[in-house]
Amino acid sequence: MTKNESTTHGAVLPDTPAQDEDAPIVELRGAGKSYGNIRALHGVSLTVHPGKVTCVLGDNGAGKSTLIKIISGLHQHTEGDFLVDGRPVRFSTPREALDKGIATVYQDLAVVPLMPVWRNFFLGSEMTKGPWPLRRLDIETMKKTADAELRNMGIVLDDLEQPIGTLSGGQRQCVAIARAVYFGARVLILDEPTAALGVKQSGVVLKYIAAARDKGLGVIFITHNPHHAYMVGDHFSVLRLGTMELNASRDEVSLDELTNHMAGGAELAALKHELAQVRGVDVDELPEETDLTAPVGTSEGTS
Repeated sequence: MTKNESTTHGAVLPDTPAQDEDAPIVELRGAGKSYGNIRALHGVSLTVHPGKVTCVLGDNGAGKSTLIKIISGLHQHTEGDFLVDGRPVRFSTPREALDKGIATVYQDLAVVPLMPVWRNFFLGSEMTKGPWPLRRLDIETMKKTADAELRNMGIVLDDLEQPIGTLSGGQRQCVAIARAVYFGARVLILDEPTAALGVKQSGVVLKYIAAARDKGLGVIFITHNPHHAYMVGDHFSVLRLGTMELNASRDEVSLDELTNHMAGGAELAALKHELAQVRGVDVDELPEETDLTAPVGTSEGTS
């Protein structure tokens, strides 16, 4: 049984309209979300192209989670436009987003720690064989497919029978990425994949983010870490208090500028004079307020 022959595991995407290879898969134009009188997100513009990594950075409460929920179909936007393949959409469920090829890998990974790796790979989309009512799990095919797909991503595991909970955090992230790629993802949303990992394991995850990009996927990499973002990112968006403070491509922003925006450099620069009066506070390295108040690289618009 080949990947496309099975009708039980959802690997085949519905037909999508023909389009330019460089056209964005996902695009937000001035999108926002309000919960009653609370505006969680406002005027956010974002494009995700195939074979590119779009990094979204921001502190806690910046609006990253709300942005993820809109794109992944958990919540609907209340302002602006959300387009997939150039067509306006308004997802009601995550399944609708997944049917369009938008897959989300959350921090908890949605795995069952005591189940084998191969079983987690197909969790919720198991292959079966045999006539009804005697259909049963096609364990052999699932094992072979999981092993082949993991190896195709450069992930070699000695024993797919081992519980996925025995893998390192980085390995579990990589299995989740490979699973999303296999099940037809065209856009992969990664929610803080390196947040709880050490340096070495973070490097492993970044390697597979780059591998997914090289396979032609559009990747949305949500992170607090500007250094990790800059290693693999092609475009950078920094959210602050629900609005987009920075929207720039890699050639328009340096790592230092990205770090300053992420660290609240604009606010610190605004307080530079007051901070200079405090004993023991070195403000010499702080940028000037005028250098950080305007978004860098607004060619794609921040609305």
